[in-house]
Amino acid sequence: MSTDISVVICVYTEDRWEDILAAVSSVRAQSRTALETLLVVDHNASLLDRLTGEYEECAATGEVRVLANAGPRGLSAGRNTGIAAARGSVIAFLDDDAVAERDWLRHFAEGFEDPRVFAVGGRTLPVWESGRRPAWFPEEFDWVVGCTYKGHPEGRARVRNVLGGNASFRRSAFDIAGGFATGIGRDGDRRPLGCEETEFCIRLTRARPDAVLLVDDRAVIHHRVPAARERFPYFRTRAYAEGLSKALVARSVGAGKGLESERRYTTRVLPAGVGRGLRDAVLGRPGGAGRAGAIVAGVAAAAGGFVAGSVRARRGAATFSAAEGAAP
Repeated sequence: MSTDISVVICVYTEDRWEDILAAVSSVRAQSRTALETLLVVDHNASLLDRLTGEYEECAATGEVRVLANAGPRGLSAGRNTGIAAARGSVIAFLDDDAVAERDWLRHFAEGFEDPRVFAVGGRTLPVWESGRRPAWFPEEFDWVVGCTYKGHPEGRARVRNVLGGNASFRRSAFDIAGGFATGIGRDGDRRPLGCEETEFCIRLTRARPDAVLLVDDRAVIHHRVPAARERFPYFRTRAYAEGLSKALVARSVGAGKGLESERRYTTRVLPAGVGRGLRDAVLGRPGGAGRAGAIVAGVAAAAGGFVAGSVRARRGAATFSAAEGAAP
């Protein structure tokens, strides 16, 4: 069965103009040609006009289409707009500040040769603006900057959820489970939340228990990490925001599924990371103590966010809603 893949890239700021062009170019250079690339602009008229002009010729052939987010501001509604407009049997998502390796779509397509597979995610590697990873920044927390973290399943493996900036889904997944929840995900740089893909994947597998979700770390993208996100204040803020998001997800789908993967991560992966950091400190290797301390601080921030989010959710101050049907 043929797999036609639509690629959705959600964009929101002209500050990422060069990144957006690079992301689109990486899709157009794939070894497996995409059916189309959809650029969804999040409530930014100037950027919408500029991109429409940039890809006017491509729009005529349907290769690249520029759309306005038809829902409320934020990443989830932007993705839902792309889903509704996409023509492919598979819909892939790429961050606007990332570039995909040449075989990215080919590896996704291979996963969908199995009819039980409803989602395939890939591996996201950081590209540090400073030129190298900060010595204190633990690989176990690379999710803070939107990248694959140490402890994430390797190779080709079944997972609870894929990571949204480098992921693909069968169109039928959205027919079954609706769209991404609004009110939980990112809103540009204003609200560094996340977990909308976690909530969606859990909702999908509840609606379709036989659905298989995979990660294939051969499907690689390179994600730019700006200097501001290499600093500890962002690290701490993002970890706290993740705790807030996890509280919403746990309230929606239950703590069992909502925190299933996180329990292993906090009881096995993170203690091992602290141990490596302390060992490196004893051996005089740079950054060891900083990494150990950052892991402890990150856990504390995330736990604080989770507690605060749980209290807010119980009081009804924090809510989100899932789109009933993102696909037409």
